[in-house]
Amino acid sequence: MRVPDFLTIRDFTTDELLHLLSLAREIKADPARFSGALKGRTLAMIFEKPSLRTRVSFDAGIQQLGGFSIYLSPAEINLGKRESVYDVARNLERMVQGIMIRTFAHDIVERMAEWARIPVINGLTDFSHPCQAMADFLTILEHKGRLGGLKLAYVGDSNNVSNSLMFAAARFGTHVAIASPEGYQPKPEVAAWTRAEGAATGSTLLVTADAAEAVAGADVVYTDTWASMGQEAEAHARRQVFRPYQVNRELFAKAKPDALFMHCLPAHRGEEVTDEIIDSPNSVVFDEAENRLHAQKAIMLEMMR
Repeated sequence: MRVPDFLTIRDFTTDELLHLLSLAREIKADPARFSGALKGRTLAMIFEKPSLRTRVSFDAGIQQLGGFSIYLSPAEINLGKRESVYDVARNLERMVQGIMIRTFAHDIVERMAEWARIPVINGLTDFSHPCQAMADFLTILEHKGRLGGLKLAYVGDSNNVSNSLMFAAARFGTHVAIASPEGYQPKPEVAAWTRAEGAATGSTLLVTADAAEAVAGADVVYTDTWASMGQEAEAHARRQVFRPYQVNRELFAKAKPDALFMHCLPAHRGEEVTDEIIDSPNSVVFDEAENRLHAQKAIMLEMMR
């Protein structure tokens, strides 16, 4: 792989990302074939934010590839306080063969990658969630058979998840519509990059405050929590602002009849989505969650072997 670290979708070409999706499908179809691919390799997993799917999928994934994992909690490192990012990077590079980090500021993973002479994988930052996007597009590919020309509607807070979806859509030729209230829409530089890079693949970007406009004719409807980790103090105010953006029967009906419903989880049922939609036959949220395992195994295989 041309890029030694996996920090953001923007770092990779369309062909490289398609290769990772193809590899993920091969691993999912025949996991035994890859069971020793990373034998003797160790992944250090740094968690500054808690997680269910990221923890289990990376932990299980590296072991299924024949390697090992070491879980490092905030109390054990306390990045930037107990130990600097530089010191952590230079220590770990001498003991393990890869670092997965789930943290707050994106510059932390960038500095870790700059200073560690081993692969660094972004498990989530406030700016980017690239492993989630790869699992998402793997799920869409499985259910729709293609990525180019589809319409993905994202409804809710423009955050790290929507950023990565936009970057991936631009690379895969997927049209993307973002519906967020004023003040919560994508950063101008994120939108500008998506439009500029999407021109080469036929991808288009719509940013609107009208959820119905975004969802109209969509092949995929995606949402996320209204208050992400670190925004708990804003949760009450955000519930008032985002109430019109709930994915419910009325809104989902504006998408195509066979549209997929997606959510990166955890979901706050009754807030951003109703039970009726998340538990419907259109929902693929648990396929999506499982595909974190397969997509990340492909990423680890390419970065660490």
